[in-house]
Parts: sequence; C-alpha cells; structure tokens
Amino acid sequence: MWRARWAAAQAQLAALDTDERQLRARLASVLADALRPGAPDTFTAEQIVQIIALACTAPAASGRPVDAWTPRELADEAVKRKIVSSISARSVGRFLKTGLTQTASESLLVEHHRA
Repeated sequence: MWRARWAAAQAQLAALDTDERQLRARLASVLADALRPGAPDTFTAEQIVQIIALACTAPAASGRPVDAWTPRELADEAVKRKIVSSISARSVGRFLKTGLTQTASESLLVEHHRA
C-alpha cells in the first residue's frame, strides 16, 4: 500500500523538486497515515500510559486497601485522579494485557475469579 501511494505521487514530487517548502509539505501528505474506518479512539495514548504507570505503583500509595491492583480498582482510581472521566474495568484489563512485554514474568493484575 505504501509503495503504491509513493509511486502514485512520484510525478507530483518530481514537479516540486525545486521548491523545497512545497516538496516537504507534499512529502508529509504522501507519508501521512490515511484515515481509517471505525470510531475514533476513546482514550489517548497519554491516558493509557498514565493508567499503566498507575498499575506499576503500590495500591497502598493511593490509599487503596488491597495488596494488588484489580482492573476495577485501577478504573476507579483513574477516574478519581481525573486521568479519564470514565473507564470500564474491561478496558483497563485490555490496556494492561496488550502493554505487557515479553520480559514480564507475571501479570500486573490480580486474577479475579467469581465463585
């Protein structure tokens, strides 16, 4: 897809070869991500990073009476700290599962099992 976009823009780029400002602007537009279908992201990258950073702190430091974070506790604390206006425990769990590196030896969350 990228090669096709680049090839399609070659003639226009060659015509702008002498005007560096226009060439840079055209290059930026050719290399920019195209719009994607679907709804826009609900949470910004900064918000996700802040939630992951929160998960790396001890719950006691936030006044939480638990030994380890659960998705529900993290979601509640993220709202309390005004990182987000609202978020589900499921979304928090998804962020942390996709954010784990291969070097992590264990999950950042306590598994919650219903009886």
